[in-house]
Amino acid sequence: MTDTKQHRKQQVKSPLNYIGGKTKLLPQLLPLLPKEIDNFIDLFCGGCNVGINIDANKLIFNDNLIYLIEMYNAFQSKDLDETIWHIEGRIKQFNLSLINESGYKELRNLYNIEKNPLDLFVLIAFSFNHQIRFNNNHEFNNPFGRERSCFNITMKKNLENFIVELKENDVKFSDKCFTEFDFSFLSENDFVYCDPPYLITTGTYNDGKRGFKGWTEKEEKTLLEILDKLDGHRIKFGLSNVLAHKGKENKILKNWLENNPYYCVNYLNFDYSNCNYQVKEKDKNASIEVFITNYLPQKPKTLF
Repeated sequence: MTDTKQHRKQQVKSPLNYIGGKTKLLPQLLPLLPKEIDNFIDLFCGGCNVGINIDANKLIFNDNLIYLIEMYNAFQSKDLDETIWHIEGRIKQFNLSLINESGYKELRNLYNIEKNPLDLFVLIAFSFNHQIRFNNNHEFNNPFGRERSCFNITMKKNLENFIVELKENDVKFSDKCFTEFDFSFLSENDFVYCDPPYLITTGTYNDGKRGFKGWTEKEEKTLLEILDKLDGHRIKFGLSNVLAHKGKENKILKNWLENNPYYCVNYLNFDYSNCNYQVKEKDKNASIEVFITNYLPQKPKTLF
């Protein structure tokens, strides 16, 4: 990977302000990845913040939120101008703005009937905190983001850059639950990145209110078992998670690390002023964010 390409890649931002996205951590995460990757699997892709910035021969984005994957497939298959035309046309048609809640609800009702994937993006742009929420009937139900959310110039630019990356690279999308994903085609030159819902934190992705499977201790243990199996086949993986958050500890994760002492725990500092991050005893409510790998990353001296 050349310095120029790496710099360009780091500037690609997801068009979604996804909760738990890793945009701010990319300067720490990217140097910890293998230098050469054939297939890069983003198993819980969400906003695709990490995968879209990876220099790999092939990118595979997976997420069990099927409507999100449908939206990404539409971005990839449709002409960029057609996508922008549709988005801006819907904004004009429903008179969407920072204050027009009725127009937002009209479009939301239409989406829940027709399920046009590009309409989902428009809704996300104007919804509360740009969140993605579905009820048990798989109807989009996130409330209006009054005076907070809109399709602005920055979001438009991020969307355009994101779509260009999808079209210029070998990218495939998958909508499988992580337990159903087929890893059998992977080899030692491939990489599996996991950024699952964090067990000891809360968010719209694991609160059980989006109409899809939530995240419990069972899912946490199953994922760790899958990672052990990948390691047994010499397939490299990276796991983003937190060991502690607001006084809570992820005991399942800690026990797993104790049983696998050869896994490497890379501590991340969210404000990235110092990656070799150690939480002070007096700051018991601090969040300890880590990137766990089954290999020893070649960390550049400039990282610390």
